Amino acid sequence: MEEDNASRSSPDAHVIGVKSWLAYTGVVILAALLFGVALPLAFSYGNEIAAAVVFAISAIVVGYRFLLLRSIQLYYDDVGVWLYSGVLPWKKGVTGVKWRDMEDASFAQGFWSWVTRSYTVRIGHRFTKSSEIVLTNIANGKHTVATLNARQQEMIRAGAID
Repeated sequence: MEEDNASRSSPDAHVIGVKSWLAYTGVVILAALLFGVALPLAFSYGNEIAAAVVFAISAIVVGYRFLLLRSIQLYYDDVGVWLYSGVLPWKKGVTGVKWRDMEDASFAQGFWSWVTRSYTVRIGHRFTKSSEIVLTNIANGKHTVATLNARQQEMIRAGAID
């Protein structure tokens, strides 16, 4: 799922990773519980104001969780590999690993990852574990990892990084 330009970055950036459908199942389950259990319970007590409050809070929580998952983008440019996320202005941000500091990209293999095509992706940092990027439920994570490792090798061969 590669786009030509990442909306949150420089013009030469390429989005290579987003959350898979599996990441959204938690939001669907939460919505089913809030709208299918909590809302009918609020109505059953006969208090329309309480039901309206439950509905409004449920809509805000489910909407925010959905938008938060949608906001997660893994992309690369000439400088490095970056993770953009956030919905609210004070929570939006970018973190990343520069090409020169990147150890490697890897993904966790397993039966469920293979079946769902949803992988845990790790972009390692050569010097510190706290600066690496680890993302769960990335759609087509095998391709993401292969692309990042190939790009890093191209840059090493071209002498762009040591």
